[in-house]
Amino acid sequence: MTRTYDELRSARWFAPDNFRGFGHRSRTLQMGYDEQDWAGKPVVAILNTWSDINPCHQHFRQRVDDVKRGVFQAGGFPIELPALSVSENYVKPTTMLYRNMLAMETEELIRSHPVDGVVLMGGCDKTTPGLVMGAISAGLPAIYLPAGPMLRGNWEGRTLGSGSDAFKYWDERRAGTITEAQWKGMERGIARSYGHCMTMGTASTMTAIAEALGLTLPGASSIPAADSNHIRMSADCGRRIVGMIWEDLTPARILTAAAFDNAVTVAMATGCSTNAVVHLIAMARRAGVDLTLDDLDAKSRVTPVIANIRPAGSTYLMEDFFYAGGLRALMARLGDRLHRDCLTVTGRTLGEGIEGAEVWNDDVIRTVDNPIYNEGSLAVLKGNLAPDGAVIKPVACDPKFLVHEGPAMVFDSYPELKEKLDDEDWDITPDAVLVLRNAGPKGGPGMPEWGMIPMPRALLKQGCRDMVRLSDARMSGTSFGACVLHVAPESYVGGPLALLRTGDIVRLDVPGRRLDMLVDDDEIARRRAAWTPPPPRFHRGWGWMFTNHIQQADKGCDFDYLETSFGAPVDEPVIY
Repeated sequence: MTRTYDELRSARWFAPDNFRGFGHRSRTLQMGYDEQDWAGKPVVAILNTWSDINPCHQHFRQRVDDVKRGVFQAGGFPIELPALSVSENYVKPTTMLYRNMLAMETEELIRSHPVDGVVLMGGCDKTTPGLVMGAISAGLPAIYLPAGPMLRGNWEGRTLGSGSDAFKYWDERRAGTITEAQWKGMERGIARSYGHCMTMGTASTMTAIAEALGLTLPGASSIPAADSNHIRMSADCGRRIVGMIWEDLTPARILTAAAFDNAVTVAMATGCSTNAVVHLIAMARRAGVDLTLDDLDAKSRVTPVIANIRPAGSTYLMEDFFYAGGLRALMARLGDRLHRDCLTVTGRTLGEGIEGAEVWNDDVIRTVDNPIYNEGSLAVLKGNLAPDGAVIKPVACDPKFLVHEGPAMVFDSYPELKEKLDDEDWDITPDAVLVLRNAGPKGGPGMPEWGMIPMPRALLKQGCRDMVRLSDARMSGTSFGACVLHVAPESYVGGPLALLRTGDIVRLDVPGRRLDMLVDDDEIARRRAAWTPPPPRFHRGWGWMFTNHIQQADKGCDFDYLETSFGAPVDEPVIY
């Protein structure tokens, strides 16, 4: 399908021989452009999430010029629109508090400006789902440009993975096995270039999901940020979006139920971040696809982990994954587990995009017959502690905790928890279950990454490096350990976690997919009757809006009024 210029949105702004058309053209001339720059051409928005305080996107200041070059070469007119950067490293209390703000900004930037299609520039954890969610709702042709992983870390001859090794060696620092000087050396060696985390954390997980959905060019998510292939890919995105506009290739044509099924399969096969659960459900619901926790768990049970990348794997990082063939090669290895007939931004099918892909290192990208873990990366648990679900990453924890009973040690706030964790005289045993509550979507607020609760210093001194930890929080995708997360409903709104008491026995059964407190129903009912809601976190502003409209983790933490099912599609803006 090929459209004419008169059918483009931007023509409504630039083509009419009326007073408003005069204003739009004269103001564009004011910026130094000439009519030949835009006349008869599609206008491409480039949503750039660069900022001075986002190390994952430091190269976007240059990459946007590469995208523009491609747009110009293909006969389009590019305009750069800055968007919220949501830097994972610095934004407090959590970037998850602002994912939906980016989604809203993306949707409204696209809808309100004279643009015909959009290049989405993201990569840092929440930018991928935020940009994609907004683009789905806006409904114009969109292509995703992943930031790419940073180079592998290096320290004292060891290869370091961002996040994963920081957590690992911080425990060693607290245990007194490494010195302050060594720790400082690690600070200088762990993050050596621009780009997002080079482990299979949330950033790498979400860009891989974007590619599996068909929203990126083939292989785009695997390219390291500092590789010259990334520059060429950026220009390719600029060229391709122009073609997508003429073809009217919108997200609605790409993001089918089968495409999301592909994304879930790829996520599980890569040893994905637990955060993938929340974002996949949110994106699917924006696209009108009914994706549930049960669907994710069912897929996990039959999908082996074949990407040997930390933290699920033991050795390799994203740079190694790229050299081994990248996501195209991994998807090729998944064979008929994928719907190869799904349409992608290339205008071709997923199968055509991965045709001919080869694996160059069988230890980095395993076969389905020789996985690093027989089932998928995640497991969904339900029970009287989590009637709507909770999530654990069994591939990244000590197998002895997959079936476990132990007494709960319950904390209502992170400061209270942290003080106890640093107490070297705390009489705690490795079979205890550390519990943090009031850390969910409303209670955190924003469901911070507090779920990988640090090991108690007293146990570290004894040589213990893992134990069962339970919360309604999230954890970093680079994290590891026997951490049960996303407990829903959260404690802050009166979920059963709010009724758990120190000393209660918690039973975790990952093979049986159960999470329970061994407390009889009558006692639970008495506790519920005595429970009182905590005071609200916010009384005005964004936080108040967030608290009043955020949904629970099992629903994707989107705002209720932003989901596709909430109301009729938004009309095009009027121009008078």
